[in-house]
Amino acid sequence: MGSFNGSKYVYFILLGELQEVQWVGSPGNICCIEENMYTDTFSDSKTPQKLPIKFINGYRTFDVDVDLLQPLKEKELGLLNSIEHPPDRLKCFLEREQLDFALSLETDKQVSVEINSEWCQGVVRYIGKIMDPITRPSYYIPPIYFGIELQGKDEGKGRTDGSYYGTCHFTCKYNCGIFVTLTKLRAVTQQPRSAPDTEGSAGDEPVNPGDQVHFFIDETIKQGLVIGLQKKDAKTYAMIATDGEQGNTNLTLPLECVIKDELLSPAADSNTGTRMDWEAPSKSSQRQSGGEWKSQLVQNSVVEVSLEAERLMYGTIRWIGMLPEREGLFAGLELEEDKGVSDGSFKGLRKFFCPPKRGLFVKLQSCHPDSRFQSSPDQREMATRLLTEGKEGGRAITGAVPPLDGDRAVQVLKGKMRGIQGHCNSCYMDSALFSLFSCSSVLDSMLFKSPGSRDADIQNTLREEIVNPLRTKGFVAAHSVMKLRKQLKEGGHCASFTTDEKDPEEFLSLIMHHILKVDPLLKLQSVGQKEQEAYCYQIFIDQSNSLVLPTVQQLLEYSFHNSSLRLAEVPSCLVLQMPRFGKKFKLFEKIMPSLELDLTDLLCNSPRECILCGGLASQECVDCFTDQTFSNTGFKQFCDKCSEQVHSHPRRRDHKLPRLSLPEGFRGGNGAAKWRVPREKLELFAVLCIETSHYVSFVRYGPQKDDWIFFDSMADRHGDQDGYNIPTVTLCPEVGRYLDMPLTELAGQTPRDMEGVAKRLFCDAYMYLYQSKRMELYK
Repeated sequence: MGSFNGSKYVYFILLGELQEVQWVGSPGNICCIEENMYTDTFSDSKTPQKLPIKFINGYRTFDVDVDLLQPLKEKELGLLNSIEHPPDRLKCFLEREQLDFALSLETDKQVSVEINSEWCQGVVRYIGKIMDPITRPSYYIPPIYFGIELQGKDEGKGRTDGSYYGTCHFTCKYNCGIFVTLTKLRAVTQQPRSAPDTEGSAGDEPVNPGDQVHFFIDETIKQGLVIGLQKKDAKTYAMIATDGEQGNTNLTLPLECVIKDELLSPAADSNTGTRMDWEAPSKSSQRQSGGEWKSQLVQNSVVEVSLEAERLMYGTIRWIGMLPEREGLFAGLELEEDKGVSDGSFKGLRKFFCPPKRGLFVKLQSCHPDSRFQSSPDQREMATRLLTEGKEGGRAITGAVPPLDGDRAVQVLKGKMRGIQGHCNSCYMDSALFSLFSCSSVLDSMLFKSPGSRDADIQNTLREEIVNPLRTKGFVAAHSVMKLRKQLKEGGHCASFTTDEKDPEEFLSLIMHHILKVDPLLKLQSVGQKEQEAYCYQIFIDQSNSLVLPTVQQLLEYSFHNSSLRLAEVPSCLVLQMPRFGKKFKLFEKIMPSLELDLTDLLCNSPRECILCGGLASQECVDCFTDQTFSNTGFKQFCDKCSEQVHSHPRRRDHKLPRLSLPEGFRGGNGAAKWRVPREKLELFAVLCIETSHYVSFVRYGPQKDDWIFFDSMADRHGDQDGYNIPTVTLCPEVGRYLDMPLTELAGQTPRDMEGVAKRLFCDAYMYLYQSKRMELYK
């Protein structure tokens, strides 16, 4: 038996599936029961067959067979809840090895930690929660993570300096720390070898599989690709694939006879005719020398391959080498879309890691550099000019610049090198700033509100070097965003803002609350509780809900209903985070955007309509919320007459009917003819989306349903390590066509077949932004 924080609840892990409860009823989910109720249930002489439990991510109570519940110890709770997927959690609990090892860990203990499929050496510096839960049930258990400081040759492979979301949990060098779950840890002696001895040890040799190398044969310098390493008689040999007049040739040479390309200077090869600059040639050049393309492709090259009639597929090379029972050199691709057949494995052999249906193995000669990234001379000239302007003086634009809309928004923003340029994990900030300020003025007050003297420079940079140039020129160089990030770091707000990947809500909360001291956007009221204030609202949905293709309106109402919340006032801006379990696991395959959000029934002490006669409502029935007689979801309020009729039905006679509190001017009357209840609505102006940890945004620039633009701060790239990202803004009118589609038809749409970028909006939504232009005038 495991009780958490004293003796309030007893916790269990679900061993089998509950057929009547979708999602939440999966094996591996954690649930609980109040300890007093638990002891009372077992106080009788007979052992109960079922227990009334609640799942820690929901609010409803379910009767579950005792045989399906396994008690948890207190120390196991947070560790197991850090594992995102329930089946993995149950496996960890039943097999015990990883869990028992994690339970034995203490700070300052040496461990091996898995980072990007590589085992690194480190020391445990922190064990505990890294973020306080917001609007969670009282019985929710925060996940427990391990803070690891990387050491030795693995220094610099981390993602933090020991801080998370602005809170410092331990201190280490820059990018030498990482927070992980127990499944990423092993004892030092358990570290698996990266490859068998017969293939060499990757990382310990001067060259590794996938490296481009040069070597001499018959006094002529040649070029090839290392496809494997071999040890023979205590000596290491490189197996090299080359292109020659007779086709593919495989050679085996001692390591001392080869040298990696990056160790050669361009001048060293000036007389050999071998291409050394890796810059993509023209399309005509590509057709004339297809073999030259092949020699340029290495791991992490972005490529295109034609496998379907008149349609290209795009992906990234994650592996190059030979496959069993196959001739020639193959490339393992991670595709941009779910059109593959693998997760990085080939016939049970793991070659690389990627999501299911994203992996594909093709002949290397079938791959070509991604043509979308090959910019024309005019585009390169424009990019150079914009980047030069961004780094030199004159980029600051003072004063107040209005947001863009209509044709002006299209004229200024559409195209490549438009929007905010991404750099070094900045997509969360780029997308948030573009969404908030490109075509909306709802939060412009924060640009002019008097900040503390210490943070005045941050506000000036935000206003004069980011927002105003975006609205005037349509482009903000990465230099300006990096300046803002450095100011946030130097101001002591977070030591990792210049490097680490973060979430939009973290950035927005920091900039609005801690720096510019903006009043909270949201004021929430719960019965008998003190008023709460927030800048964002995270929607929480009981996983046993009956929604299939929910609208944002339904999700918000469900969340408020489950949490017994109401709005104390109409917000000028409402930032809604969609229900997710981590960044990867989505609760719904698609979410239907609500272009308007009706808050009338979500307000405290506000007049509301009777859902039957339209008159002034006087009672609300919480139990009727999911009664499909009236509608699938939504708050149900009635006037006295309609309530009496509705609740005369035997099924509803025991419903509780609290009376509504009404404003002074609305008291004492009834009837639709006398009272017209005003509707309080917000309009959607932007959506942030996430896929594989990369944020993009959709912004509504006009009143029509198809007036949408799509922004990606890292859509393209010019050059390699010394190159730069190409931010791109495109029109996406296809969004309007899907918004007009009947829900039943939209629910049947296969995401991969949806037109343009519409799939990203409907399937990958992370945060919805709503505004009230009326309330904006008062705040």
